[in-house]
Amino acid sequence: MFRDKLWDLDVTWNTENPDFTSCFQLTVLTFIPTLVLIIGLPFQMYASYTSRNRYTPWGVINVTKIVLTLLVCSMFIYYYFLDCSNSTSLQYVESAQLTAEGIRIISYLTATIILFINQVKGQVSSGVLFLFWSSLLFTSIPGFRDAIQAMLETGRVENSVPMISLTVIFQYIINVSMFISSFWADQRPKYIDLDDDIDNITPEVFASFPSKLVFYWFETLIRIGWKRVILPEDIWGLKMEDRSKTIVSRWEKFWKPYEQSLTQSKYPSVLVVLGNIKLNIWHFLKVKCYGWDYIPGTICYLIYCITLFIPPQIVNYIIGFIESDEPFWHGYFYVAVLGCFSFISLIFNHQSWYRQQSVGLRIRTALTAAIYRKSLKLSSGAKNQIPTGETLNMMSIDTQKFYEFVSYINFMWAHPLQIILCIYFLWGILGPSSLAGVAVLVMLIPINSYIGRKMNHYQKLQMKKKDQRTKFLDETLNGIKVLKLYAWESSFKQKLLSIRDSEVQSLKKVAFFDAITNFLFICTPFLVAISSFTVYVLVDKNNILDPQTAFVSLTYFNLLRQPLSKLPMLIMLIVQCNVSTKRINKFMNNEELDPLNVTHDEGFDHPVFAEQADFSWDDESEPNLRGISMRVEEGSLVAVVGQVGSGKSSLLSAMLGEMKRVRGAMNLKGKVAYAAQQAWIQNSTLQGNITFGKRFNKDLYDRVIESCALKQDLEMLPGGDQTEIGEKGINLSGGQKQRVSIARSVYSNGSLYLLDDPLSAVDAHVGKHIFERVIGPKGLLKNKTRVLVTHGVSYLPVVDKIFVMKDGEITEFGSYKELLDKKGAFADFLIQYLTNNEDSENPETETELLNLKFELENTIGKRTLETRLSKERSEKSSNYSKISSLTDLESSAKHTSENKTNNTNFSQLETLKNVGNDLIVTEKTEIGNVKFSVYSYYARSIGYAATIAILICFTLNQGFAVGSNLWLSRWSNDIRAGNDTSLRNMYLSVYGTLGVLQSVFVLIGTLVFLIFSLEASKLMHNSMLERILNAPMSFFDTNPLGRILNRFSKDIDAIDSTLPTFVRSWINQLLSAIGTVIAVVFAIPVFILVFIPLVILFVILQKSYITTARQVKRIDSVTKSPIFNHFGETLSGSATIRAFDKIEQFELDNQRHIDYNQMFSIPSYLSNKWLGIRIETLTGIFVTLVALFSVIFKGKIDPGLVGLSLSYAVSLSAVVYFLVRDSGDVETTMVSVERIQEYQEVPQEAPFDIPENDPESEWPEHGEVQFANYQTRYREGLDLVLKGIDCHILSGEKVGIVGRTGAGKSSLTLALFRLIEPTGGSILIDGVHISQLGLSKLRSRITIIPQDPVLFSGTIRSNLDPFQQFTDSKVWKALEQTNLHEMVSRHQKKLEFEVSQGGENLSVGQRQLICLARALLRKTKVLVLDEATAAVDLETDDLVQATIRSEFVDSTVITIAHRLNTILDSNRVMVLDAGKIAEFDSPQNLLKDTSSIFYGMAKNAGLVAD
Repeated sequence: MFRDKLWDLDVTWNTENPDFTSCFQLTVLTFIPTLVLIIGLPFQMYASYTSRNRYTPWGVINVTKIVLTLLVCSMFIYYYFLDCSNSTSLQYVESAQLTAEGIRIISYLTATIILFINQVKGQVSSGVLFLFWSSLLFTSIPGFRDAIQAMLETGRVENSVPMISLTVIFQYIINVSMFISSFWADQRPKYIDLDDDIDNITPEVFASFPSKLVFYWFETLIRIGWKRVILPEDIWGLKMEDRSKTIVSRWEKFWKPYEQSLTQSKYPSVLVVLGNIKLNIWHFLKVKCYGWDYIPGTICYLIYCITLFIPPQIVNYIIGFIESDEPFWHGYFYVAVLGCFSFISLIFNHQSWYRQQSVGLRIRTALTAAIYRKSLKLSSGAKNQIPTGETLNMMSIDTQKFYEFVSYINFMWAHPLQIILCIYFLWGILGPSSLAGVAVLVMLIPINSYIGRKMNHYQKLQMKKKDQRTKFLDETLNGIKVLKLYAWESSFKQKLLSIRDSEVQSLKKVAFFDAITNFLFICTPFLVAISSFTVYVLVDKNNILDPQTAFVSLTYFNLLRQPLSKLPMLIMLIVQCNVSTKRINKFMNNEELDPLNVTHDEGFDHPVFAEQADFSWDDESEPNLRGISMRVEEGSLVAVVGQVGSGKSSLLSAMLGEMKRVRGAMNLKGKVAYAAQQAWIQNSTLQGNITFGKRFNKDLYDRVIESCALKQDLEMLPGGDQTEIGEKGINLSGGQKQRVSIARSVYSNGSLYLLDDPLSAVDAHVGKHIFERVIGPKGLLKNKTRVLVTHGVSYLPVVDKIFVMKDGEITEFGSYKELLDKKGAFADFLIQYLTNNEDSENPETETELLNLKFELENTIGKRTLETRLSKERSEKSSNYSKISSLTDLESSAKHTSENKTNNTNFSQLETLKNVGNDLIVTEKTEIGNVKFSVYSYYARSIGYAATIAILICFTLNQGFAVGSNLWLSRWSNDIRAGNDTSLRNMYLSVYGTLGVLQSVFVLIGTLVFLIFSLEASKLMHNSMLERILNAPMSFFDTNPLGRILNRFSKDIDAIDSTLPTFVRSWINQLLSAIGTVIAVVFAIPVFILVFIPLVILFVILQKSYITTARQVKRIDSVTKSPIFNHFGETLSGSATIRAFDKIEQFELDNQRHIDYNQMFSIPSYLSNKWLGIRIETLTGIFVTLVALFSVIFKGKIDPGLVGLSLSYAVSLSAVVYFLVRDSGDVETTMVSVERIQEYQEVPQEAPFDIPENDPESEWPEHGEVQFANYQTRYREGLDLVLKGIDCHILSGEKVGIVGRTGAGKSSLTLALFRLIEPTGGSILIDGVHISQLGLSKLRSRITIIPQDPVLFSGTIRSNLDPFQQFTDSKVWKALEQTNLHEMVSRHQKKLEFEVSQGGENLSVGQRQLICLARALLRKTKVLVLDEATAAVDLETDDLVQATIRSEFVDSTVITIAHRLNTILDSNRVMVLDAGKIAEFDSPQNLLKDTSSIFYGMAKNAGLVAD
């Protein structure tokens, strides 16, 4: 038992000199710190157990902590034994004292042990000890106060008291010292976990616990941002738990078992794995991947929600204090409690946000990496169904929606909880009248349910349109060169604008419902208030609306305002995340390539083994390959031959596991190397493209370069093999790209080489060189197993075995001689080859054909041969139907990604010659403030009149809100209103009218703002699109497409959705803050003296924050582009990546890009937390000062005004926090506007149309082309690439242009189409100066057939005639002339047959024939061929050349030649050298002159004998 009571109100509360009873001090105040230590001990033990660091060095801080702890512990031990030895009459008091001392001894010893363990375990700070010292500090205050009083009253107490008092004071000073020392962390451990031992690791890892609580460790970056511009190297590295490596491994740990556990009828949901929620039932489904990570943030937010309801109670007490005669210290106590809980509330709030956003970023990382990984495993059928644009949107937009939703996920339970608590406390004030407010909330439920469903519908529609736009824009940018050459920009622009219009219409519908939702929830607090107050005063005459009732209720109504105002945003996030979840789920559950399509059993005798294997591109179609049986011997060279569409490339795809095995077996043994038919080139250095992640071996590398005929190319490159190669090899010719592809496969040093006709794109003499030095029996690969798909008959006699394919089957196999003797399909193939090439003027080819003819005569007989040749010639002359059988559209629809057409730039190495090692320019990052011009640009896009109207509406809304509260203050102070019914009704009517006006203006302002902001976004998008489509080709050469797409996807999405939300919220919060200040100053005028310094501090903090946050956000935006660039590159080269087994390497590259972006994403939201905690501290001071002034001026201020000012002040914390947060969000999101405005300054080509200079409608009539001293360069500051070209090409003349790489051949073509402009001289076509024409008229009146056939998704007709200029009969005639008539007419949709993205459902030959059909439709007098048949087989080559000769007989034909044999029948040949015309004469005359350059080139090509 104790001498006095545990709790005595007369001692503690109802007194002028408050104190705690000694019993309370010896029990409760003693147990609290110990209880904190006991609760925290398991967490401390877990942290010590999991720590991978060791041995914190002994320093001043940790030594001082241990010494002081042991010192105070020894004092308690001394007094404990002293008290035990003394026996007095008050033994029962001494027992309590002994217990208290014993507990404290145990607590201090435990603290000492923790300090020692921390030193060994390398822990620099302890949260448990900080909380222990904090609780000890506050619970010791009463004892410290008693000791001070005892010291001051020494004359009236025993002599022993001063010594005890001195001891208590000394102990308290030590406690204060320990508390203060906890703010500093110990030194970094001697031995640090390797994962954390990285350069520039984030200071958070080794920060003290208080520093982490208030984000003080982030101050370093804020200081740097204040002094100078933040640079990428200033940003810290990531913590281990934030790195992709950790996140992805964690994701895979849960995803794989879950994916495997589900049956066919069910498919995995990403939400189940994330441990998130199942969106259709809104509850926690399963704690999986990140379920546990939510818990700390959720607990913090729960505590925050509870602390929110303490200030209104304090306000109630303060108003009661103002109206009563309580002791004055009560008022100060209320003020102190209000200040403490304000600080505690903000700590838990920001810790919750920090943890939730960290989880959100990890989920975004996990999903981004998962989507990337899945894209590398998609089957061909699944890949064809998912456009690149949709996948890019998933990575950029859908994953971001997850991040945003997870950040706000606590609102889902917290806001309903806050609303319920508000109603509960209102019941305590207003009684049953508060149920009127509940009725209002219940009425809103079905309305919100309906709105949510409609928003979900329109959000899905909008995302679908966004996918379409991104996909089509991706295609447009990939084919931008073709668009410009054909002058098709306006057609494609109109289609993009049409899609964008549909997208904006969907967005407007979403915005309309968003405005309605916003209107409802802004009105709701007022509706709840007016309904509750009305019922309260009407239901009972005794219910008088006094200040305490009115303003405590108003405080709760204001608390109700925040959750209700954020609910529209939450509903929008739920809707968006729901749509994104379904999209990602669908993608993640698409069919993957089956690793068992091809086995890799090393026990087989043959490197390639197949037995009766059928392969199909998907489950729906018939097998494309049937009955494949083959054996390839170790170290042999085998060839796969057959006519176009026979399945040669498909056979290699099947070997690579790209096709689905329906039956039979196929096994590959050894390490595979692969060279695709169309080379895939990375945006990397030339050396990086060849080594492909393999360790550099100089000897091997040099041999590969020499053997692949790349040595001369390296000498031409400005940076040698360190020259940066643009996207898709944009600055390499087709032949160079193919040689790099071959070099990559050779350097990989595999054991099995799969070569898909890699020699078709190189010159004949280069092909011969590569075959002899690399592929052939004496080449570098002579001891390797090689499977070569080829159309080159000259290589066949030296191969070990030949497989002949026809209609997807291997019809024959054997040696060259064996197959000739069989007189079967192989002989048919050779006869067709002989027929197709018998008109060749190439001497080397002629010799080859004679030898082939001789062999066939000996094998099948001269007479039989002549008969079959005659038959082939007849079929050839009448109809190239055999070529039309390139493959049926349905079967060729499944071509693999390695056959995807690369949009090769026609500008060859002369583009790069004077640029230096780097081609791609660094993305521009602005520095400093977001300029006023950016805000002005956004306001101008919205419209100045609309902007003013919006501001007026929101201002009136806030004005009426403040007015209604001032009116409520007047009403509550008017005692007559309690008895005078008419007066009461007047107050009620005015109050209701003010509320209605408030609601009307917020609805009008929100609707106008959302509609006009979408119009502004549409305007900015369209303007940017216009500028990009009219940009010169040099812009696209130096800016990756992913960078441009990022502006059209991520930045436009931010302006569509995110920016309007932030701006609207910022305006509302700013006006609310202004209204609060006006109300407080109105109530307490003297407060203006305190308010001014607070505003100055607010401004300083805001400036400190924004300089860092803005720049970090800019870098964050820039570092997103490499993720999308790398992803786009991966999609186009996925088959090559899989073939070389580089999936893991590319996944790691993707993770590196993500991590680099995360380094800037994390500081971006951390800066927000740093600011928020400081701003809310200032607002806490503001609230405390308002309360303090109310106490100080008790009796001098009207209670109604005190209630008004306090109710506003309490809500100010949230208002100011969101104001500052939204200010930062607005400025950082304005970076998207800034980036789009930057693209308004993209340099432009010459005008598209100049009506006054339009030529005659028949121009050019003759096709006469004249260059007069023509000079040009690619960009300002570079050397001339054409230097005084003078020549005259006659009407109908056929001219070939040749020259070594970099001579200026392609520059001449670009000049003719004005893709580059002259710096001197002129070009005249039929006497018209082309520089004076609009680009549209020039480019539409001359025609080019490019080297790489580029097709766009759409119909066959839209690919031939996007402007609908020609009748169907003319289109069919063009198709007939190119022998595509039968193929197209076979299809049910005829001309409306859908071409897939990039023309992937057509063979390369078919694509080239469609490009030829385009030229035939235009039938201009000037035709340019940029080696249009370099990458196609001989049959298609023959058809194209024959069609051009017959259909363009009257046209001027200019041929850029990489193969000399294609221009030997030209009227004249132009030889360019170093940008000048070195020779220009007939090929016959040039070949007669043995000293001519052309003769030397022909000799090197084997076209002339020595």
